[in-house]
Amino acid sequence: MKGIDSIVALVFFVLAGCANAPKAPAPAPVNAKACPEPAAAVAPAPPPPISPANNLRPAAWSDLPGWTEDSASDAFLAFLRGCAVLNNKAEWLGVCADAATLPSRDQAALRRFFETTFTPYAVVNADGSAEGTITGYYEPLLRGSRKPSAQYRFAVFGVPDDLLVVDLSDVYPDLKNLRLRGRVDGRRVVPYYSRADIEGGKGGAAGHEILWVDDAVDLFFLQIQGSGKVALDSGEVVRLSYAEQNGYPYRSVGRLLVERGELTLDQASMQGIKTWGSRNPDKLPELLNSNASYVFFREQAVTANGPAGALGVPLTPGRSLAVDPRAVPLGAPVFVSTTWPNSTQALNRLAMAQDTGGAIKGAVRADLYWGGGDDAAAQAGRMRQSGRLWVLLPNGFPLSATAPNP
Repeated sequence: MKGIDSIVALVFFVLAGCANAPKAPAPAPVNAKACPEPAAAVAPAPPPPISPANNLRPAAWSDLPGWTEDSASDAFLAFLRGCAVLNNKAEWLGVCADAATLPSRDQAALRRFFETTFTPYAVVNADGSAEGTITGYYEPLLRGSRKPSAQYRFAVFGVPDDLLVVDLSDVYPDLKNLRLRGRVDGRRVVPYYSRADIEGGKGGAAGHEILWVDDAVDLFFLQIQGSGKVALDSGEVVRLSYAEQNGYPYRSVGRLLVERGELTLDQASMQGIKTWGSRNPDKLPELLNSNASYVFFREQAVTANGPAGALGVPLTPGRSLAVDPRAVPLGAPVFVSTTWPNSTQALNRLAMAQDTGGAIKGAVRADLYWGGGDDAAAQAGRMRQSGRLWVLLPNGFPLSATAPNP
């Protein structure tokens, strides 16, 4: 491909961090403190990379709070969905074959299956701590049309032709968790356009409109959720699923409003942000553009099952998780110990690592899928709890193994 030397150079610039800065701004600007001037003192060693080998510690079943009280059958059905992909992986083939023979409603037999087939591992952060953040997401329902109008003004875009996805993992295995997005500018590969640029008409998104919706904030949250349904003015309902992203890191607009004193911490939920936007329409574009990340979609038919996650199987409400696959192998059962949204009531349950997300970065970090509808939206919008995670891996699973790819 033309410009491949520039792509390689860009990849190793990102990895090295202290190379000469490019003229174009990078999507994730390097903190100047990461590249100090030469000094007599030796710079501290960087933290170990996130991986199952570095972030999982052997645990006992008794370590999992409420393990025996959870519904094993609800979790098992979500696990069986994942086996549609996992049974193509050597580490999971025998496990999925055994699971297919079990009665799906026999709680004792299912719990025994997990306890005898899997080994629990506590997920820990780089500093050894075990606490992290558990949030929630859902499948929103928007109003839209196949044609733009005064009511339906906000375009939902498919993947632009000029968006490049750089993946060199086949040649450089150390880069297996690094995929870069960019575009070609002459003989250089530079960052792709930001949210503000795309909204302003730059780049190749024009001509790739899938449909138009009537609310800019709803579209913004659709991009955060990664998928959703749209009720069209024709009476048709379609599903939009994540297709690609422009390469910029996610930035929380709720946190920004708190930092500016516009909202208190307990108000910075999805619902609180939407209310703020309706009261401050003149400030809304600048707020939304502060999150330079932008998601492109593909259209799918609506089925009885939920939207597909990164693993490639339909998500199960209350039993599917978005995780950082660098630490938690996709498809693995994960026991979550947290509290219900905006509450101190314990929420302990087994869920499946079947999705990823731009904001889900770090070992002890997860996003619980609540499903669709108003109740799911309310739970997801309020959920930002502390919690712990335990990953269940097949006995003898090599922790150096990569997460299964869909």
